[in-house]
Amino acid sequence: MQLAQTGQALGASYRFGERVGSGAVGEVWTVTSTDGRTLAAKVLRPEHADDPSLVERFVRERSVLLGLQDSHIVTVRDMVVEGERLAIVMDYIAGGSLRDMVKEAGPLAPEDAVNIAAEIFDALAFAHSRGVTHRDIKPDNVLLTRPWSERETGDIRVSDFGISDVVGEKIRQTTGLIGTPQYMPPELISQGRSGPPGDVYSTGVLLYELLAGRTPFAGPGTDFSVAYRHVSARPPRIPVDDALWGILDQLLSKDPASRPTAREAASTLRRLAPGLAGSSPIARGEAPEDFDDVERPATVVRGAFTDDELAAFAAAPAAGVDAVVPDLGQAGSATIARPMPRREMRPPAEESKKEKDATPFWRTRKALLLAGGAVLLIVAMVVGFVLLSPTTQQAAPTPPGQQLSAQLQDPALPTGLTISRSATYEPSSGQVRLTVSYAAQKAPLSGEFLEVIPGLADGEACPAVTWDGGTAGRNQASITGVDVACGWKLSGVEIPAGGSVQLTAKVPVAPADQKAMDSWLRAGSEATAAATQDPAVKGTAYPVQRLKGVEVRMPARVVTPSPLKITLVPVWAGGADELNPLYVSPASGKPSQMLASVTGGEKGVRFADGCGGALAVDSSGLTVTALQITPQCTVRASVGNFTELQSPPFGITSRENSGD
Repeated sequence: MQLAQTGQALGASYRFGERVGSGAVGEVWTVTSTDGRTLAAKVLRPEHADDPSLVERFVRERSVLLGLQDSHIVTVRDMVVEGERLAIVMDYIAGGSLRDMVKEAGPLAPEDAVNIAAEIFDALAFAHSRGVTHRDIKPDNVLLTRPWSERETGDIRVSDFGISDVVGEKIRQTTGLIGTPQYMPPELISQGRSGPPGDVYSTGVLLYELLAGRTPFAGPGTDFSVAYRHVSARPPRIPVDDALWGILDQLLSKDPASRPTAREAASTLRRLAPGLAGSSPIARGEAPEDFDDVERPATVVRGAFTDDELAAFAAAPAAGVDAVVPDLGQAGSATIARPMPRREMRPPAEESKKEKDATPFWRTRKALLLAGGAVLLIVAMVVGFVLLSPTTQQAAPTPPGQQLSAQLQDPALPTGLTISRSATYEPSSGQVRLTVSYAAQKAPLSGEFLEVIPGLADGEACPAVTWDGGTAGRNQASITGVDVACGWKLSGVEIPAGGSVQLTAKVPVAPADQKAMDSWLRAGSEATAAATQDPAVKGTAYPVQRLKGVEVRMPARVVTPSPLKITLVPVWAGGADELNPLYVSPASGKPSQMLASVTGGEKGVRFADGCGGALAVDSSGLTVTALQITPQCTVRASVGNFTELQSPPFGITSRENSGD
């Protein structure tokens, strides 16, 4: 698609002025209409515009968006479909966005923040009454009719209503997600969809940001880590009036049914505003390093189980029972939430210890010893020492000279990673020395790796491990999305292609015999594999261990002569992840960290012509150009250890025929 240029025509009624913004959906330009008005046009990106089904949906939504006329909503004036170009023409709002204002002013006085949120809720209430959900409320999509310093009541305008509906259907069919990670409602992450309560939640996040200068779940980790905190963590309390925090807490409820409607929220905030007059803005706080976890909901089809069965599924993990929760597949439209059990949760060791402590064997033994002679007493003490010492880690280790060792090698992973583990128990130290070897095949591998080091037996606490040869820290589920007991995150590991690296750990466990040693080493290997291959885990953490495959995605139709947009989509155990692509060609900016981890960056990516000369590949092997018209073509690719990849068939047409 030809890029927009200043002075170029847009349809029959408009001419492009200046580009004033750019986002994931498209670019925003000023346009001048034939009657001299200055308007704004959001031109959708080519990956949206070249989908025939989206064009059909775009036209179908036209009457809904044009009918969304409200004083707090940026009015849509026209929708243009011109060849491969799709554009939404709307009023031009000159005062800038709420994002600009937040950057400039920082945290707002509570009264100002509450009044702004109330006007946003007014806009949402009107749209929801017309059956339209925004799905991407954030400061960038809230505009001001005049600069903040000149503000008056009624200056707020919410933009981009319905654009998520226009482009969102295709996205929801593939990933279930559309929105901005900082503002995504939890049901969008856990169930793949959201409605009006999701808009209420996102506005609650925005209100929190106006008050605190940051969103509630901003912090370390990837975009998906941030998004997942909406499901897994509690919003950190900020020092505002208790009544204000009370409404914030309702707006940010994990349960959509517990949130007020947009109209109720607007009314509540307006009642609250007079009592906040004169309150000063709070100081901008730093994002926390960690968050308080909550029970994370997963999706269950309503009616598939009885209430008793659901209660049993929910209660089993809390009781430490390995319950088999049925695989429900993809949820339907009517859903309920159930607690998602934490992996590897075991019953506390204290109960078994209490049972042992309560056993009255020592009394009987004492009676026997008192009844016997001195010789029998000495013999009994020796026998008792030998028999009882293995039962606790604090007891004496295996007698000197009885070293134990074990080795284990996991099958090679799709990325080419092979993990070998060897363990040696030294009786003199009472510790196991564990050596973990990571080996790579065709591509260099790097980044963060997960290693689970459990206690010696079920019920024992996770051992305090000392690592050598790398940077190690406890795995944090709120950041990585991988929830496993006794997990360690090993950072800065770099494995050359065809080479290997080793990390060592000292683990304070004392296996009683060879069988216990083998069982312990195998338990750590199996727990690591289960955690990294869990289909319920989302996000991009530990890509070298979690990546199952790579899909080559193309538009269904491309135009010659032009570079092809090729997207490499990672495939995890839970399926393809279009939200976090590995690579997009032609590339702009730095390669993704995932790509660097699994193949050393762009040098590990190569494309090839899959349709007999209809495509040209540049010398770098990274940019592919369509040369000839053909109804069916494919692109071949290799990505590190993933070779013989091929895109689905697509067609190549001429620019003259592109509008057919």
